[in-house]
Amino acid sequence: TDDDDDDDDSTAKALIYLDSAATSQKPKQVLDALRDYYTTSNANVHRGAHALSRRATEQYEAARDTARKFVNARSRNEIVFTSGATEAINLVASTLGRKLKAGDEIVVSVMEHHSNIVPWQIVAKDTGAVVKFVPVNEEGELDREVLEGLICPRTKVVSLQHVSNVMGCVNDVDGITRLVRERAHPDVKILLDACQSCPHMPVDVQSLGVDFLAASGHKMCGPTGIGFLWGREEVLNSLEPFMGGGEMIDEVTTEGSTYAKSPARFEAGTPPIAQAIGMARALEYLMDIGMDKIHDNEKELGAYLYNRLSEVEGVTILGPTDVNKRTAIASFVCDGVHPSDLSTFLDMDGVAIRAGHHCCQPLHKALGYSHSARASLYFYNTKQDVDVFIEKLEETLAFFRNMEV
Repeated sequence: TDDDDDDDDSTAKALIYLDSAATSQKPKQVLDALRDYYTTSNANVHRGAHALSRRATEQYEAARDTARKFVNARSRNEIVFTSGATEAINLVASTLGRKLKAGDEIVVSVMEHHSNIVPWQIVAKDTGAVVKFVPVNEEGELDREVLEGLICPRTKVVSLQHVSNVMGCVNDVDGITRLVRERAHPDVKILLDACQSCPHMPVDVQSLGVDFLAASGHKMCGPTGIGFLWGREEVLNSLEPFMGGGEMIDEVTTEGSTYAKSPARFEAGTPPIAQAIGMARALEYLMDIGMDKIHDNEKELGAYLYNRLSEVEGVTILGPTDVNKRTAIASFVCDGVHPSDLSTFLDMDGVAIRAGHHCCQPLHKALGYSHSARASLYFYNTKQDVDVFIEKLEETLAFFRNMEV
């Protein structure tokens, strides 16, 4: 072949991937599941009498059973496949929003991802409901005292992260749900954004005390374009559809339509079949390892990351200082160096971290910063990865300090 077409790997650096909070890497088993579906079972689901369609339907619905097992849902009918957690949250906001009226209150926190703020702001604008924000305290945790003051009989919706995608703090879901059930409107609904918890720790929806949970497939070794909403079956069936189309109906006439029960009610049109099958294989992969083992490993890794990073001169780590209250996420700012510059230089050394506001502008404003850098680990990272990151970070910071001399 032409020399110009050859890949030159002579200068390639080993990749240290520290951006799993944005998306995870995918195991071979997931790639194989996607390829196998497309090469042996590719057909539309639920609507064909031929063997290929039946095979595709069996695999797609088996994926629902896997997701049910992963979060210990009571029924497979409580698992609704979506394009991701963003769609799952929007589904809940849109359908619950039709039941809200002027003066009703929606409680979220300033630490939320934009996907758990903007949909509620849209609902509030359309209905006259009010969005209330819980701040973070000086320790970088949800301000429980303010939360207690906000929850009242006007509170119809509470929607919070399980784990902050910036600060890595784990919210006290048990305590929050007890408080909400005691003080809010009797028909209050609680949604949990579990994007940063489901991939990293055991999650049991039957013990959490919430009504809905949103999860993202691509953050837990699955493909992009897939996630799921878990909701209590009786609550899901009390909601109107999110979208209209094929498969979500019971009967359609020229006078009107009736709707299927969950989950079909919320899965209009051709679903993400291959992605659901791929995500299920990812969940099986994680369960084979053991979510307890993954959590224990990441607790150790996360503490090591925090401790090593805290030793670096000029670095401020966002969030709790107690490593027992953190996951393996560390967002930080460096004196005199913009996070984007830092990320660019680290990338040149083969270290991939995140830079920006991480879709959390209100949180960054509350903390007094416009942007931050973020290193986030998964079970496939090692302490050696952290050591290389710290080494390259210190070299980069020294470079910028020398430029100021």
